[in-house]
Formats: sequence, structure tokens, C-alpha cells
Amino acid sequence: MSSGAGLKRREFITLIVGAFAAPLALNAEQAERVRRIGILTGLTEDDREAKPRIDAFLLELRRLGWIEGQNLRSDIRGSVGNSATRKNAAELVALGPDVILASGGVTIGPLLEATRTVPIVFTLSVDPVGGGFVDSLARPGGNATGFMVFEYSLSGKWLELLKQIAPSVTRAAVLRDPNSPGGTGQFAVIQAVAPSIGVDVSVINLPNAHEIERAIAIFAQSANGGLVVTASPLTIIHRDLIAALAARYKLPAVYWDRSHVIGGGLVSYGADLINQHRQAAGYVNRILKGEKPAELPVQAPTKYELVINLKTAKALGLTMPPALLARADEVIE
Repeated sequence: MSSGAGLKRREFITLIVGAFAAPLALNAEQAERVRRIGILTGLTEDDREAKPRIDAFLLELRRLGWIEGQNLRSDIRGSVGNSATRKNAAELVALGPDVILASGGVTIGPLLEATRTVPIVFTLSVDPVGGGFVDSLARPGGNATGFMVFEYSLSGKWLELLKQIAPSVTRAAVLRDPNSPGGTGQFAVIQAVAPSIGVDVSVINLPNAHEIERAIAIFAQSANGGLVVTASPLTIIHRDLIAALAARYKLPAVYWDRSHVIGGGLVSYGADLINQHRQAAGYVNRILKGEKPAELPVQAPTKYELVINLKTAKALGLTMPPALLARADEVIE
């Protein structure tokens, strides 16, 4: 074989190898491209409830192959109050993330004000359709989708539970955020259930700690009272105060989230919010792989957990019904 023929053959082989190698190199480069996610929570980053939720979210992403410092970079912002949340939402969007986790219903609106293009996966939303965040649960339609904290019908269960654990209760104050559609919706369900179980309900709005303390003190002046604490960032922010006031005035109380009961509250009935953040990681993974939030349905919890604090029950002079204890997911003694 002549040297010219050999050269042509080597050139041909190089061309073929290069043709196959180029896509492989491109795919490898794409696979290793660092994706950026933003995380916005309606609580401070180190809050005892926010931190475990974010940790669970990032741990699940890692299990799915998204590893911080390798192919993933996360930017976390914690904020309390509307102005801080809006500021942090704008900052996160300006960083150019591939997707944003909105941890808590209060964060969704500010993020959607900041962007209608960056995909958003939310958690803990009370009413995403009523809030205008999605077109429908089955077909969200825009750049946001995620997970509801519960369906409104659950709110009536809280009042029923209060009557079950404290049969002498004939009056219930419902703590809610008056500026949230969720606050109005939850109270409407509770109000509808009240006559059938013989309980008169009234509202305590949650503007600030001073007003909460004043309103509960006034409510406690009459006998046979109890509290229903509805879902809201404000009830989480003021959870220690509310539990302390319930204990001071000997008011049995039912809460929407276990964090209240861990902190000394009596009973909670609600979704597993840690698991909801693991589920959110699954949606983020799907979006990073090319799916659109508009086509991922908003999901409601399929299981709710009952948590009982027996120490608090004893302090209130209450005996928990054995059937209720038997179905509890967690009992604190």
C-alpha cells in the first residue's frame, strides 16, 4: 500500500472516530452541566421547621442524582413578611435558576410576580386555584405546579376532633390569617360543620403577637372554650405563643401541623410536610429533565397524620379516647 493510500485511510478513520466522539463529548458536557435551583421559604432558613424540610428536599434530589457542587447549585433565601419575601423572590429570579422551590404558600405569589417563565414547584399551598397560581389542579397551565397542604374539607375534621377530645367544649375560636384566601376558606368549612356538633365558632385574626394575646385572653373569660389553629405562615411564626396561651388559659386546641404539638400543643391533624418536600424534589427532577410545570398536576396529600401530646392532655385534665390513641401516628408522652 502506498503512503498516500495509508494517509487517506488514517484520515478516514480519524474522521469516523471524530464523528462518533463529538456527540459523546457533547452529551457528557450536557450531563455534567451544573443546574441552578432557587429555594424560597416563608420562614427563616434556620427555623426548626424550615430546615428539616429543605434538608429533606436536597437529600431527595441527591438520591435522584443531583449533587450539590457537582451538577447542582442551590441558592436558599428565608424570609418573614411580604416585603422581605418579594425582595428575596426577585433576587432568586435574577440569579437565572433552572427551577425554583417555593416552600410555603406565602412564597408563591411573590415568585409569580417576579417571573412567569422560570419553572416553580410549590409546597404547602392551601388553595392554588383560588390564589390564582394555577388554572386548575389537573392542568396548571403556567410556570407553577406543586403540592397542596390539604383539601378544604379537612378543616371540618379539626373541629370534630376538638369536640371528640374535649366533649365539654361548646365554643371554639378559630385562629386564621384574614388576608389569605386560605384563611377564609378554612373558616367557612369549620363554620359549616359547627352546628351539627353543637359548637359556636368565632374568629381570632392574626395580625401580630399583641393582638393574638389580647384576643385569646378575652375569649378565655367564658367557660367551655377551645381553639382551632388553621394553616397559615402566621400560625407557624407565632406557634410558641399560641401553645403557651392555650396552656395558660387551659384551652384544648387542635392544630393543622405537628410542629405545634412538638412545641407543647395538644393535638394536630395534617399532612406530612417533610414528605411533601421529598415529593417536590421529584417534580424538580422531572422539570430538570425536560418536563413542563404546566403539564404536571397539582397534588393533594393522600395521607394525614394524627399527633397527640399526652403530657399536654394531662396538664389540661383531659383523658384521650382509647380509639383516638390507637389511630395516632405519633404520641408524645
